[in-house]
Order: sequence, then structure tokens, then C-alpha cells
Amino acid sequence: METHENKDEVIPAPSISPSTVTVAISGSKNSKHALTWALEKFIPEGRISFRLLHVHPKITMIPTPMGNSLPISKVREDIVAAYRKEIEWQTNTKLLPFKQMCAKRQVEVEILLIESDDIANAISEDIAKTEVTKLVIGSSSRSIISRHRGLSRRISSSVPNICTVYVISKGKLSSIQSASSVENGVRSSGTTSFNSVSSLGSTTQTEWTGMSPSDEDSQMPSPSMLDQHCQALSNMNRVILNSAVDINHSRNSSLPNIEDIISLSSGYMETRNTAISASIGSFQSETLSWISDQATTSDIQTEKFSASQLDLDLELEKLRIELRHAQKMCSMAEEETADVSQKVTQLSALKMNEASKLEEISCKEEMARESAKCEREKREAAEKEAEFVKECAERELMQRRGAESRASRDVKEKTYIENTLERLDQRYKKISWEEIVSATSCFSDSLRIGGGAYGTVYKCRLHHTTVAVKVLQLNEEYKTKQFHQELEVLSKIRHPHLLLLLGACPDHGCLVYEFMENGSLDDRLFRQGNSSSIPWIDRFRIAWEIGSALHFLHNSKPKPIVHRDLKPANILLDHNLVSKIGDVGLATLLPTNLATGTAYKNTALAGTFCYIDPEYQRTGLVSSKSDLYALGVVILQLLTAKPPMGLAYLVETALLENRFEDLLDVTAGEWPLEETQELAALGLSCAELRRSDRPDLGNAVLPMLERLKGFAETARVSMPKTQNLPPSHFVCPILQDVMQNPCVAADGYTYERRAIEKWLSMNDKSPLTNLPLPNKFLIPNYSLLGAIREWRSKTSGMLNKRS
Repeated sequence: METHENKDEVIPAPSISPSTVTVAISGSKNSKHALTWALEKFIPEGRISFRLLHVHPKITMIPTPMGNSLPISKVREDIVAAYRKEIEWQTNTKLLPFKQMCAKRQVEVEILLIESDDIANAISEDIAKTEVTKLVIGSSSRSIISRHRGLSRRISSSVPNICTVYVISKGKLSSIQSASSVENGVRSSGTTSFNSVSSLGSTTQTEWTGMSPSDEDSQMPSPSMLDQHCQALSNMNRVILNSAVDINHSRNSSLPNIEDIISLSSGYMETRNTAISASIGSFQSETLSWISDQATTSDIQTEKFSASQLDLDLELEKLRIELRHAQKMCSMAEEETADVSQKVTQLSALKMNEASKLEEISCKEEMARESAKCEREKREAAEKEAEFVKECAERELMQRRGAESRASRDVKEKTYIENTLERLDQRYKKISWEEIVSATSCFSDSLRIGGGAYGTVYKCRLHHTTVAVKVLQLNEEYKTKQFHQELEVLSKIRHPHLLLLLGACPDHGCLVYEFMENGSLDDRLFRQGNSSSIPWIDRFRIAWEIGSALHFLHNSKPKPIVHRDLKPANILLDHNLVSKIGDVGLATLLPTNLATGTAYKNTALAGTFCYIDPEYQRTGLVSSKSDLYALGVVILQLLTAKPPMGLAYLVETALLENRFEDLLDVTAGEWPLEETQELAALGLSCAELRRSDRPDLGNAVLPMLERLKGFAETARVSMPKTQNLPPSHFVCPILQDVMQNPCVAADGYTYERRAIEKWLSMNDKSPLTNLPLPNKFLIPNYSLLGAIREWRSKTSGMLNKRS
């Protein structure tokens, strides 16, 4: 498809085949008639190439949304380009039926769009450039004053003489203007007219006057009255059509509604009827005036114009014919008006019917949408419920299988335990009374390492192991109960910081424990027996170990255990200063439902003064927080190494008066003041008089103790050499210094060689147990020597890094 603009530059004429026929179309019904006629006419002649020529006005104004228009020079280029594309699309849409008509007849077609304000001039220029020899145009024969007749006449007169022009009206050939040459600047082409009215007028006039058409034109007034009325009516029709086109063009962005169609049709018909009536009235008056003028002139110049009387009669006849034709057009317009009114009424009724149907459909659609939504929600709920039921069934099945598996495993374990108990018939190792007597040398005072109101403790070797034997006095009923209570508790529980029960002799009230080389915490705090002090780092760790052991007892199954006699004397230290709680003879079992801080009534008061819970002393009710009070007092003693009497009040006063540092045990090293105050505050909160004011051991106390223990371990690594104390088993018991050449004596202890050799030269007994030595042989302890050397190398390496 090509688009030409009517410009001044010369465009080379394209090569057009002689068999090409050009059809000028405007998109109207007349153009379809013209194209149909051309297809019927020229296809049988072998002309199978057609050019469809359409001329549209130049775009000089751009319509705005407000209904007015702006000059193209005042609009942006992108808007102009978009508007041009829209006009081109509309034109192509309008010309699409013509292209389809050609496609149905299987002929080659080319659509040419020309932009020009002068249609006749644009078509003639295109014919001149392409040298087309066949041009078909459409013309309306409904009215002799139609502007299409004038346009077709202008086109026919302006095309080059090499082109034959076929004028088609209502699908029939109206006139032919054959090609000819130009002589003396005048086109002398032969024109054959097939219009009945025009042919009749021309023939009659020629016969009556005996003059040629050229002579007739010189005698008749120019322009004639008929031409004037045709031009007037054409102008009116053009105004009406242009108004309709402008209205349609302003609404081309969307489909017009029925109200627009009704108003446009009514306005058009009223305007058309008014114009036709005015034209007829004007035409009659002007005709009568012209006849009167002609009659007056005839009276004055009767003799001079007697020959023109026939012309006057002929003209009157023509006017009568045209008048009848105009009256027929008026009646046709009235009929069309009635038809349009009827169609408007039908369209209004149809619109109302369609609106009601649309509303009904909308309601049904909304109801269907709501119903679908409800069904979808029900389906989703059903799917979720089914999925939940399925998950519950699967979970129940897994639980049942797990329960069956656990039941089977429990049965197997129970069977195994029963078989084991039947073989062993005991939960602890039973040791005979003779073995205990032999190991303790008949309970020699030289092997006694402790004692109290509940019994005496001896150190001895039993089954090649150094142990501590506790012999209870069972002459009273409550002591017997205490023995069985301790045996019952210790035989069932195991914890790294609870004293390990190795065996027992139930018949004579003897308990065999693991031996703790560094004695009790009470001995080390108050420096009894020339024992060395405990560094503050180890004290932080010991506080956490005691708390973890108590938490284990309070959460033991199936019944929680309350120690009731926690104090430094019952906290023992091994060779690495690892603490373990012993002497659980006074421990009591709480009911399961009273495990979380709820008191358990006990008739007898037990424990050591200053460590007993004041609320327990007042009410006789014991709970897990009774041990928490004793833990608070022990923490304060770890910091100050002072007796428990009034210690809580002393520490609290010192904290308030900012002289807490004066209470700290200076033998423990250089205390970190901030962390030490935190530990002291924790001990005071544990030692509150009311049970409800004390914190929870598992949730509050243990986390803080663990954090302080971590701080102490970090400080141990970065501690200077003067504070990096050696482990206790690296120290010789005689010299109280790190050993250089450790060796094992006959009593099983390790000494510095030079120190033990000097001791054996003067004594036959052990320096620790005070028992006779079976021999004086010394065995080198190479494993301990390697550990001491490794410790020395690490210590020197840390000093070098700090330096």
C-alpha cells in the first residue's frame, strides 16, 4: 500500500502495466458499485490488476479531548505522528471491504492513499504520473444537484487526455469520457452521457434550436439557474455531511451509543428536510422571477427575441421536471425520516431490553460468582480437614508404632534388669566387714581423716584402690534411718560433682566412698592442716559445680532430692580441686507434685546451724529452695573465707558502704572486683530470709554462675606467671613446691625424690598416713614428670607472648 502527498516536488512515475485499471473510491456505497462494475467489466477482458485510489484531506488540525481542534504546528511531533497513524488505520479499515472484494475475484490489487485537499487535482496528477489509461469513478444519480456529480465532472475534465474515464452511478455506467488528443489547448474528447434527464434536455434543445451545444451555451445565461440551484443544494449537503463526519470523528475513539445515533439521525433528517424545502422554495421563487424577467424582456424586444421563445418553453419544461424530482426527493426524505424514527424507537426498545437482560445477566453472574466462591471455600475447608485428618491418622499410627516399639524395648530392658538383679542381687557392691577392718588396720587412729556426730571417716586401700570408709554409729533408730537414706540415695544417682559411692557393708553401717585428696572445702578455706589456699579462679568454678550438683538433685527422677545439710565441710575436693558434694544422709525425697518450690512438711529439723533455711526453721517446711539458702552462704564464704554467722549482713553492709574489697580473701589472689561483686550479689539474693524472694536455681542462678566460670577460665589463660598456680598433684606434700623428680613411695603417694629420701632416712612411716611403710623402695613417676614439664613449657610460652 502506498501513500502519496500532493507536494511540489517531482515524484518519478511508477511503472504501471497497461492492463491496470484505476478505481477512485471514497468508501461510500457508490464506490462499491463502481468497483463491482469495474470487476465485472474488465476481468473478462483480461485486466487482472487494479489500483484502488483514495484521496483524504490533509491533516492541518488535531482534535482535542475538549471537542475543539488545534493547528498541527502547535502540537508535538509524537502526537501528530500518533494521530496520523490513527487516521491511516481508520482509512485502511474503511478500504478493507474493497480489498476483500478484489480478493474474492482473485485479482491483484494495489491500494494507493493520497493526502490532498483537492480531490480532482490529486487524481489527475496521479493519472498523469502513472499514465493510467482506465479510470473508474462513482457518481450519485439521486439528484442532479448532487455534489458528486460536480466532483465527477471535475475529475473527468481534469484527467489527462490519454485516460478514459468511466462514471458509474448505482452500479451502471452513467457516462464515458474517451481518451483523445488536445488541440489548441482545448480538450476535444467525446463524451457519451447515459443520464435520461440530461440526454433528453440536450437532444430536444438541439432539435428545436438547430444549434450545436457550443452555440447553445453562448445563447443561454451562464451560469444557468439549474447550476446555481444544484450548487446551493450541494453546498447544503456538504455542510450537513461535514457536520456528521465531524461528530463521528470526534467519537471515533469508542463505539457510539444509541443516544448518539438517534440524535445524529434526527438532526441530519431535520437539516436535510429543511434544506430541501428551502431549496425548493428558493428555486420556485427564483424561477418565477426569472420567467417574469424573461417575459418583460420578451415584451420589450418581441421581435428581437422571438426565436428564443422555444428556448423559454424548453427551460420551463426542464424546471418542471426538476421540481417534480425535488418533490419526490422531499417525499423520500419524509419517508426516510419516518423510517429513522421507527428505527430509533425500535433501537430504544431494544436498548432497554438489552439493558434489562444485561442487568439480569450481571445479577446471575454475581450470584454465580458468590456461589463459586462459597463452593471453593467449602472445598478448601474440606481439603484442609481431610489433610488434617490424614495427618492425625498418620501421627496416631506413628505414635502407636512408637508406643509399641517403646513397650517392646521396655519389656526387654525390664527383663534384662531383672536378670541382672537376680545375678547381682544388689544395686551396690557389698563389702564384707572383715575386709573393712583389715583395710583400716582395725580402725586405727592413724588412718582417721575425719569424723562427726554421725560417724568416723578412715582412709585406706581397698581392692587396690584408695578409698574413704565412713563408719556410722547405728545404736540409735534415727541414725539407722539416716544410713539407709544415704545408701538409698547414693546407690541410685551419679553426677560428676556428687561423691561416688563405691560400696557398703549394710550389716555394720559402713559406706565406702572415693577418696578426695584435698579434703573438704572448709579445710582449704580456713587453712587447716597447713593446706594451701584456693585461687579465686577455682572458687568461681567451685560455686558453679555446687550449683549444678544441687540442680541435678532437685530434678532427679522419680522424686526430687533435697540435701538439707549443704556446707563447706560436706563439699570435698579431689587432687585437681574439683568439688563433689557428700554426706547426703539427711537428704529427703519430695513428692513429685511438690517439686517446683512447694514445701514438704517434715517433723524433724535437720542440718547445721547458720546453713539451715530460716523459713524451714520457723515452719518446718522444706523445699528445693532450702538448699538455695545454704548455697548463698557457701558462695559468700568462698569470697571472704569467713565464718557463716552474720556473714550475709556483713557483706551487704560492705557493698552499700563501698568497702567490699576489704572483705575478700587476699590469699585467693587479685580478685576481679566487678565480677566478684556480681557473685556476692547473687549469694545475697540466694540467702534471702523469705523463700519467695530467692531466685530460681535453674533459670537465674546457674546461668550467672556459668558465665562467671567462663570469665574465670579466660582469666586463667591470660594470668601472669605469678598467678598461674600449678595443679595440686604437681606439688610435693613435703616441700609444698612443684616437683622436679617425682617418684612413688610404698604408701602410694608421689613425692620429690630428695625430700622423700631425706624423710625415709629418719622415719619408717608414711609422711601422709603415718602408717608403717612395708619397704623404702622409690619408683620414678615418669607420666607425672612429663605432665609437669608440659605445664612448665606452656607457662613459659605464655610469658614470652606477653613480654
